[in-house]
Amino acid sequence: MTVGVLLLAAGCSQRFGSDKRLAPLPNGGPLLFAVVATIRQSGLPLRVCLRPGDDSLRERLLAERVPVLVCEHAAQGMGATLADAVAQLAGWEGLLVALADMPAIRPETFRQVAAALTTDTVVTPTYAGEPGHPVGFGRAFFSALARLQGDRGARDLVRRAGSGRLCLPLSDPGILRDVDYPADLAAL
Repeated sequence: MTVGVLLLAAGCSQRFGSDKRLAPLPNGGPLLFAVVATIRQSGLPLRVCLRPGDDSLRERLLAERVPVLVCEHAAQGMGATLADAVAQLAGWEGLLVALADMPAIRPETFRQVAAALTTDTVVTPTYAGEPGHPVGFGRAFFSALARLQGDRGARDLVRRAGSGRLCLPLSDPGILRDVDYPADLAAL
């Protein structure tokens, strides 16, 4: 089964105060590129979702041979970004939704979620009983993802998956750690 990662990087970083995608991590590299490197280490196909007007970031990613999807409705929120991205996919039977502000997720976590996914399941990784990212969706959920709107993302879709939802306990606390504020960078 072909499973890839959609890396959502089309947000506006309002809580952060500036474009956090390029914020330097303690090791000096930009946040977005650290997440891209981790996903690449997983060996899974990757598509980075950007908003219109992200031309310099798009060129930088393409120069590193990172495929980019421009999500025309990204300004409407995460749900709209996901819908735009799914509409541009071909050949995947499953996808993992990853967030560009979560650099602490381990490469093996991406592989474990992908391995647990089937075409008709949703896989939610958990750590200490708490759900995190990346969340996996089998092809049976692609049409529902393509109809998402606004900023709610796929949270409701995950809840409605019922018996098609698998909670996957993992030993990776990184699935819960995101960067919302500049102080969060130091905590990494």
